[in-house]
Amino acid sequence: MARTAVRYGFMLAAALCVSLPALAAAPGVTDGPVGSPITGPQPNLPTVVLTITGADGKAHRFNVEQALTARQQEVGEMFRTDIPANGGMLFDWGHSEESQMWMRNCPVPEDMVFISEDGTIHHIAENTVPESEAIVDSDGPVRYTLELQGGITAKLNIDVGDKVSGLPKG
Repeated sequence: MARTAVRYGFMLAAALCVSLPALAAAPGVTDGPVGSPITGPQPNLPTVVLTITGADGKAHRFNVEQALTARQQEVGEMFRTDIPANGGMLFDWGHSEESQMWMRNCPVPEDMVFISEDGTIHHIAENTVPESEAIVDSDGPVRYTLELQGGITAKLNIDVGDKVSGLPKG
């Protein structure tokens, strides 16, 4: 089976928001072990400041939460009813791989920004459909998936090829 990152729940026995190897990892810290029922949003996670710089030279800063453990990645932004315009959540897969996400239990639209190892935006899925289980694919291997407020990338003219700085390299 191909290594994938799947979002918010289970699909074909893979936890969403985690790569398949992470699924077998030790339990996370949020609302039980990986794969246990998720009944509400997780507490706020540690943050990092990311800057996205466009071809026009404009820089946009985001203070985003980092989903660090397999359980935090599994829960992601489930049940959250608001994503601040300068906020979001970053998923670091640890290495480049195909990232496949979905919107199960996510009540607000998101822009999913798929970022290559070198910090280049590889693909953007704008205004994903709330509560949908349709797969949102990175269209190739990426190291990071960044979830932002739905519509913010169009509003700020963020596009494929723009650069993201401040990404963790651990």
